[in-house]
Amino acid sequence: MALPDLNLLVVLDALLAEGSVAGAARRLRLSPSAMSRALGRVRQATGDPLLVRAGRGVVPTPRAAELRERVRQVVEDASAVLRPDDRIDLGTLVRTYTLRTSDGFVETFGADLLSRVADEAPGVRLFFLQKTDKDSTPLRDGRVDLETGIIEAATGPEVRSQALFRDRLVGVVRMGHPLVQKPLTAAAWSQAAHVLVSRSGLEEGAVDRPFLPPGTQRGVGTIVSGFSTALSLVRASDLVATVPDRHTSSLRDGLFSFPLPTPSEAFTVSMLWHPRMDSDPGHRWLRSCVRQVCGQSAGSRP
Repeated sequence: MALPDLNLLVVLDALLAEGSVAGAARRLRLSPSAMSRALGRVRQATGDPLLVRAGRGVVPTPRAAELRERVRQVVEDASAVLRPDDRIDLGTLVRTYTLRTSDGFVETFGADLLSRVADEAPGVRLFFLQKTDKDSTPLRDGRVDLETGIIEAATGPEVRSQALFRDRLVGVVRMGHPLVQKPLTAAAWSQAAHVLVSRSGLEEGAVDRPFLPPGTQRGVGTIVSGFSTALSLVRASDLVATVPDRHTSSLRDGLFSFPLPTPSEAFTVSMLWHPRMDSDPGHRWLRSCVRQVCGQSAGSRP
């Protein structure tokens, strides 16, 4: 069975609301003759004359009077489906968002983000997952709502992103470490025992490797999977760590940080999400919270 022409609902709504062909024509910006033809199609579809002559005007039939509110509601509902939904009541929003980030991101920005969300939307909870790889599948299948990180070739081509802040690498040692008791040279830095951060557990997969000169060699004391673990080892040993500056600012309290004695590239930390969440009002609000919290924190550092 063929579907009826749903455009006739808009015509019918205008006719019933205006109570005249001329008024409906003006409302829909049609000529009177075009509206008359449209009325003929509506009458054929409904099997009812709808508007009939009464003196110099027209009056609705009982069927038209019965349909007036129903048609109005259907047209309003359809219009709402086909326009962006910007409405959101944060005070009544109940939702859980899962963010996949590094431990450094949570340590640096997590408390401020949780506080902001609690102030604006008390019914919203944030769950943080450790980011162990660059696979975009968790975003694609909905297990993760938002990620933070550096956009790389492994990032899914459909993933949306927005820059949060620029960052750079710094070296970190414990206070009083022999390495920084005298002017630091590139040779002394490379020969020291380093703790590398690598999600794969391999030296070649060190997360700082893409931002250091090709062929950079370091003495590898150990390899760990996260910045927090690396810095905890630095705190209790003579190991040297290379970590992102802003990303790990709160993790480095009580440690000595220094500019690397070898060239390194700055990089951009972004938030990433799947395009199906692009227009969701709650997700847009969450992204604005993350953007503002990171902007405020980043702006407070030189």
